[in-house]
Amino acid sequence: MKKTAKRALSKIKKMGGTIRTSDIVKGKKNTKAESTKSKDGSKEVIHPRTLYELRDEGYLTQISRGVYQLAEKPISNPDFVTIGMRAPRAVVCLVSALAFHNITTQIPRSVSIAILKDTTIPRIDNPPISVHKFSAESFAAGIEEHSIDGISVKIYSTEKTLADCFKYRNKIGIDICIEALKLYKSRKKVDVQKIIKYAKICRVYKIMKPHLESIL
Repeated sequence: MKKTAKRALSKIKKMGGTIRTSDIVKGKKNTKAESTKSKDGSKEVIHPRTLYELRDEGYLTQISRGVYQLAEKPISNPDFVTIGMRAPRAVVCLVSALAFHNITTQIPRSVSIAILKDTTIPRIDNPPISVHKFSAESFAAGIEEHSIDGISVKIYSTEKTLADCFKYRNKIGIDICIEALKLYKSRKKVDVQKIIKYAKICRVYKIMKPHLESIL
């Protein structure tokens, strides 16, 4: 391995093993590469050619456009890592959040994310995403931050996700919503007051109430 590649690999390890090219690649204007520093104070700048060499030689794995991870580092959820890296303000929601909380039997075909109304839709080619625009109050409610493979990913809480699913019941299917409630009861510590709180924020309390009474 070339000396430049060894130095680059060492820098990537110091940065946690997962990087965005916009944060580290030499030659891009107005990127964090100009100000990002390692623990020893040195700037983390890598030439694109070196990055591609590390990828081609198997030292790095490209998990999405512009997102790389050390091949030796286990990846438990590359889709969520990509969302956390490329759309850090977005929140994983609906069926994707149900799957994360283990209260659905569905296998999401795309990652559902929520963004604030009037904001730009993230440009992510892989994984496929399903974007939903939430009002300010609904968007801000129930956000949790989880560390996945060392990357912070925003995901709605279990109770907020249940309310969101009922709000989008016509898109995802009422059967998925009811199944999620049943699995929530059997697998989680039930907090009806939280569900009611988020149901009112999402304006679906009247719709959820009979299901809550019959299932919970």
